Formats: sequence, C-alpha cells, structure tokens
Amino acid sequence: MQQRLGTTERADRFYDDQVLDHLNERMREFVGRQEMFFLATADRHGECDSTFRAGPPGFLQVLDERTLAYPEYRGNGVMASVGNLSENPHLGILMIDFMRDRIGLHVNGRARVVVDDEMRARHPDLPVDPIPGRRAQLWVEVAVEETYIHCAKHIPHLQKVPRQASNSRAWGTDDAKRKGGDFFGAAAEAASRREDDARREDGEGREVGERRESWEPVSGSGAGSEPARGLDPAPALEPARALDPVPRPEPGVRREAVSCQDAVSCQEVVSRQETAPRPQTREVREQVEREVERVLARAQSRGPAGAEPGEFRGWFG
Repeated sequence: MQQRLGTTERADRFYDDQVLDHLNERMREFVGRQEMFFLATADRHGECDSTFRAGPPGFLQVLDERTLAYPEYRGNGVMASVGNLSENPHLGILMIDFMRDRIGLHVNGRARVVVDDEMRARHPDLPVDPIPGRRAQLWVEVAVEETYIHCAKHIPHLQKVPRQASNSRAWGTDDAKRKGGDFFGAAAEAASRREDDARREDGEGREVGERRESWEPVSGSGAGSEPARGLDPAPALEPARALDPVPRPEPGVRREAVSCQDAVSCQEVVSRQETAPRPQTREVREQVEREVERVLARAQSRGPAGAEPGEFRGWFG
C-alpha cells in the first residue's frame, strides 16, 4: 500500500527515526502520569475488540524499559480483552495526553494474564489502591516489542473540570444507573424485541391450538352426528354402479382375452370363430367301438388266403 500510494520514503524515515523496541526515559515518564489508555486485542480468528482503561496516574505500571503491567478492575463480567489475550497474546496500547502535551504514544507487544497474588509476589512494590473498586483482580503483563509516537496534529486540546466529590466515580459498582444506565437505548430495544417475540409465540400457540381443536373428531361420531367444527361435511357417496356382467361362453366356444386398448372396460370378448368338438359320452363310445369291430370283421374276411384268424395286422401287413 505504501508503494501504491507513494509513501514508502516517508514511512522508511518514520521507522528509522521514531520506532523503538523499548521504552526510553521520556516514554517511561509519559506513561507514569497517564490516567487512561485505549486497548486493542483480537481472538485467535482475528476478530478485533477495542476498549478503554482508566485509573489514577501511574495505574499503568512501568516495570522496566521493556515491561508494562496494568490492573484489571471489576467490570461487566464479559472479559472480552482478557479472553482474547488468552487466545492471542498480541495487543496494542494507545495513550494520548489531551490536556498538557497533546501527544500520543503507541506500545505494541505480547501479553500474559497474571493473578494478583502472583504479580505481587514478583513485584512487592506494587501499590495497593485504597478504593475497593480499583483493586486488581488480575494483571496484564506486557512484553514491549514496539513503541512510537502518535503525532499531535489531529489531537484535540481538552481541559479537566474541577475535581468533584470523591464518590462521584463509582469504581467497580454494579449499579446500572451509576454506570450510565441505558444511554444508547440498547436495553430498551432488547426488551421490545423480547415482548414482540413473546406476543408472536403466544399468537402462534393460539393458532396451533385452534387448528388442533378444529381437527379433533366429535365424540359419538356416527349416524346423525354433526361434522367436526371447521371442516365442511363430506359429501354423501353415491351407490356403486353395478358393472356389466362378463358374458359366459357357450359350451364349445373358445374365449379370447384382449387388452384395454382393444376393448371397452377391458372385458373379455367372446369369439365364435372356431367351434371345438364336444366331449364323447359313454353311449357314443360304445357305438364307436361296435362300428370298429364291424369294420375289422369285414377287413379280416378280405385278408390273405390261408391266414389264421386273428393274425390280420392292417392293410399293408
């Protein structure tokens, strides 16, 4: 991007002249009198969060030229910054002096979260704040990697108001009103959404109940009972129309089955094209047998001369 916009030369000059890997003496003095700073963190996916930290002058401790530490006071319980640092230790701190020098200081580094007892065991000179709401529950210890100036040209000049009563700032309070109440109306919007969701769910529940009631069968259903509410009565069914009987074939008549494409109602059509012989009865069989004996007797009388009776084998021997 520097090359694209033609700022490479200016950027190189800034790196050479202003960027350090430690806190020099003037930077340490500047940090020691700050009452607030802005903090940037990101989780392991790179999702960023920026926040604000404040305290009495010197609450951001300079442990040495390469180490800073600041306390985590009681807050809203979200732990967004500490949660991000537990996944991704990189952070950015920006301190701005709006009142006197109108200048800023960037500190980038790697952080680790330390409980108060462990921090005080290693650094016994850490002060104990007299106000309970400003007593550290955790500390964030920062290993400094990069420090540089934030120029004055866009920083507004502010002035402090006269010191107010000692209880005007409710450090560590859970009182919603003293914390600022619903200044941006977010809680009111959330309450309105919940009410809308509840009304919608209630309406859907009633609609489902009405549908179920309309589908419930009426007790004592049968002849003379009324149809269920919400449903049109079913139309009475007409008696089934009797189908034309399939004609039975006459004895000796062969039946041919045809497909639905060849005949209406897919009924069998009786064909009289060929008549089969009727089965023989006992009387007919006896008559045939007598005729066969008569023919054989006549044939035998015409048999070859000298043949013995009963030896005839047919016309061709």
